[in-house]
Amino acid sequence: MAVKGDETRARIIAAARTLVEAQGSHGTGLNEVLAVAGAPRGSLYHHFPGGKDQLVGEALAAAGREVDAMIDDLAGALPDARDLVPAVLDALADRMVAAGYAKGCPVATVALEVASSNEQLRRVCAGIYEGWQRRLADALRADGHAAADHLHADEHDTADDTADDLAATVLAMIEGALVLARASRSRLPIERVRRQVVRLLA
Repeated sequence: MAVKGDETRARIIAAARTLVEAQGSHGTGLNEVLAVAGAPRGSLYHHFPGGKDQLVGEALAAAGREVDAMIDDLAGALPDARDLVPAVLDALADRMVAAGYAKGCPVATVALEVASSNEQLRRVCAGIYEGWQRRLADALRADGHAAADHLHADEHDTADDTADDLAATVLAMIEGALVLARASRSRLPIERVRRQVVRLLA
């Protein structure tokens, strides 16, 4: 029974991830999630006593871990940040195209919806973004990019500040490219940002 319950819970989270990324939290109803998951209504309250906010939060966290794993896998194969960041962009673009532009960043849609209205979900989104930024900053430090940039930084900056600032810039470029690509239903914004990221990290 425990295994069956775990499988039902996983299906509900997977359905919520797909729907929320495509149409946002506000646009996703619990009945729709249950229909996609093929789960009875009682299972929702059993597995997610915190209701919709808990379900959406866990769906976002699962999506965040998926991107974490993708970045870690690419970083293992491409230790140079100049190669890693374009590869991350390519992977996200491929994912978007495969979904018919229904998917972009798995967090952005909800982050924009809840920034001023739902503190619980806002914190989840912020934590995911912080984790991605930290991974990018670690990659920049690993290939010495931060140390090189520090030679030209303000005297009050540190190498860590430089890496974190650059990682935040790169993450903002990635997020913006995904939004523009999804809106235009074209990879062109991603390709343009990809070229600029390569120049930025050169």
